[in-house]
Amino acid sequence: MATAVEPGSQPQTPTPSLGLPIASLLGAAYVAAAIAVAFYVVPSVWAEAVAPALAGVGFVEVLARVVVQLAVVGAMLWFGRILLGAAPVKGVRGGTFLVLVTAAAIFFVWRALATSFESGIGLAVGTAVALFLVVVAGKVLTGATGTGWMVALEEQGWFSTAGYKKSLGSRARRLTILGFLILGGTGIYSLASQNVLPNDWVVALPFENPSAVTLIPDAQYAVPVILLVLTLWFAWRAVNVPTFAEFLIATEAEMNKVSWSTKKRLAQDTVVVLTTTLLMALFLLVVDLFWGWLLSREIVGVLPGKSGTDKEKAGKVERARW
Repeated sequence: MATAVEPGSQPQTPTPSLGLPIASLLGAAYVAAAIAVAFYVVPSVWAEAVAPALAGVGFVEVLARVVVQLAVVGAMLWFGRILLGAAPVKGVRGGTFLVLVTAAAIFFVWRALATSFESGIGLAVGTAVALFLVVVAGKVLTGATGTGWMVALEEQGWFSTAGYKKSLGSRARRLTILGFLILGGTGIYSLASQNVLPNDWVVALPFENPSAVTLIPDAQYAVPVILLVLTLWFAWRAVNVPTFAEFLIATEAEMNKVSWSTKKRLAQDTVVVLTTTLLMALFLLVVDLFWGWLLSREIVGVLPGKSGTDKEKAGKVERARW
């Protein structure tokens, strides 16, 4: 007997909403605009309006401009948070990061292919590959997989200023932050002191005009500052990522269970260890001297003695071999 099945009763795979990808695309556009304002508009205006007045103090002029750029970045971040609102789309921060990384990767792939060949062939090949990558990236980022990546990346807490269980594991977190800062600070100092950074980070383009684009002006100053800011942010966020924070909290909890020795007991144990080490060294010295003396006797003849001619010593060694 046939049974009628209603069309709406069949299970269907839900279609992912385009709200998150569109919000991520708008967020990436806003971040790109903020970077352009901080690294291109501000330096251009500064060079025309402020730099001539501070021409005699170059380092102070550059430092002041970097401070202004950081202030502009902070203002853009503040305004961006206002645009997000009190209840932003879940995953929009992670999606913005993914869109920016994808766009940067496609740009560098296009540039590498476009500059690898001559007479326009490289430009055509690079453009074709870049368009293909844009289509693939669009399909992935607007699908269920891409939105899942966006949400998962944001849930890790890398793009949030909120702390995770801030009252727990404070000592372990502070020491971990200190370790990150020391590691990052030494790397930044080494990079800056070796003078390997160019004045401007310029990337060549496969065009006659423009033939190059400046990604980071005054890279010898801007790159260390950017790395320092990223190091501070990474050190702060790393200890607030839920999985790593739970590990630090558990570590401090276990350390609190350790029964630490008192100062008096520590001094006594130190004396015992040093005395035992000294006595053991003296014992080994006496044993070594005794066996050296015994084995060098003529009656034993294992080791050459301290007396006699070289010929006699050689004879003793020869007999010892047999």
